[in-house]
Amino acid sequence: MKSLLMLIVFGFFAVCIANAQTTKAAGVAASPNKAKKVMIVDASCGQCKLGLQGKECDLAVKIDGKAYFVDGTNIDSHGDAHAKDGFCSAIRKAEVQGEVVNNRFVATYFKLLPEPVKAK
Repeated sequence: MKSLLMLIVFGFFAVCIANAQTTKAAGVAASPNKAKKVMIVDASCGQCKLGLQGKECDLAVKIDGKAYFVDGTNIDSHGDAHAKDGFCSAIRKAEVQGEVVNNRFVATYFKLLPEPVKAK
């Protein structure tokens, strides 16, 4: 009985920690700032799809033909990066707000757009 209680308590704390990390990683606003421009950009894995150098799969966006790693959200906050439609397999469209700072895109809003339905 004591082991079961310990397992439940441990599981509860593990879920709380995982939730806190996801919330922190997804540090962008839920809706865009109406006073600022919303851009539609290509979003994908910087290393797998956008030609950036790095050590692991990281979210990047392409703005005006140039790719930038993203701060404010991460690749795992938007689904399985290695799924068929994931960032390591496909270049997706996203609505974003933010600015380029020190050659990185600092996102204040990031919304992955649904993939268009393909005609049969």
